[in-house]
Amino acid sequence: MIVAAVLYDNKQQQPVNLPVNVDGTTESPEKKVTITLTAAGDCLMHNTQIWSGLQQDGSYSFPTFFADVEDLIRQGDYSSTNFEAPMAGAAAGYSGYPLFNSPDAAAQAFKDAGFDLIITANNHILDKGYDGAVRTMRVLHEQGLDTAGTYLSAEDREKFLIKDIRGVKVGYLAYSYSTNGIPVPAEHPYFFNYLDKDLILTDIEALRSEADVVVLVLHWGVEYSPKPTEEQKELAREFLAAGADIILGSHPHVIQTMEIIKTDGKEKFVIYSMGNFISHQNGLERNSGIVLKMKFTKDLDQGETVLTEVAYTPTFSHHYADGGKTLFRVVPVEKTIKMIEEGREPVFT
Repeated sequence: MIVAAVLYDNKQQQPVNLPVNVDGTTESPEKKVTITLTAAGDCLMHNTQIWSGLQQDGSYSFPTFFADVEDLIRQGDYSSTNFEAPMAGAAAGYSGYPLFNSPDAAAQAFKDAGFDLIITANNHILDKGYDGAVRTMRVLHEQGLDTAGTYLSAEDREKFLIKDIRGVKVGYLAYSYSTNGIPVPAEHPYFFNYLDKDLILTDIEALRSEADVVVLVLHWGVEYSPKPTEEQKELAREFLAAGADIILGSHPHVIQTMEIIKTDGKEKFVIYSMGNFISHQNGLERNSGIVLKMKFTKDLDQGETVLTEVAYTPTFSHHYADGGKTLFRVVPVEKTIKMIEEGREPVFT
């Protein structure tokens, strides 16, 4: 089994001899369908990123953010990322770290790039209070984007996010270790999914009965550490054994290790942190991320769904000068290096 920047694959392609009936006809092959999920890590919105989108008429637009990686994102039938900035509106004042507030145009950038799901269970969702968090969800929903890990009502909390992709039901669960000390209002206890082991195990068990694939997104770990903690490793194994198929980690702002874990004869996958997808933090490692691609194949006759392939493309959050402004874009590392070598990259020299 190989996990690399290309893919891992369970077995070699072999010719298939179809069974022959007594009348000379051949039986139909098993009906199988393969779907692809893509995912990216943390999307931050620092002051410099906000300023980069300011237009002459006072509006905001971020068309450069994901233009160079849109094709990677759209390789998925369903694609997700984690957005660590509320969109509380202009009246709340646009701001970067430590209390983020992004223009609504970020939601349009996500939609245009091909994302389908924005994870909102993170430690910055309440940076502008409960009202700002609720507004954030509504802005995303107005763009046709799903959210996970935060809820507008107790009834919403009881409904799992399940997407039926050509007959394969994929369910997402999302949780965060903290809200940076900003409390969830007592009258809205349903709003936020805290990273509580018992809660997660209960949710996995319930979702497992409804979904073919269970994706668990966890905002956890130690910032800027290249490795997960032993506690994280233990939790990952427990969650996978309970029925999760994939664990996608965020929060450390650097890429961490990934591994295949075999549970009850099934291969499952965890990446403890996908790094920063777009940001303006200091250091190469803090501006490095990936676009992750996962393939699942379902046997429609047997009803069994298995993870068949994992691949990832390294990315870099690049800021550059253009027309007197500093702009931002996410670029695929290998492709960009090749373009530089061939003299076809207009920004890097």
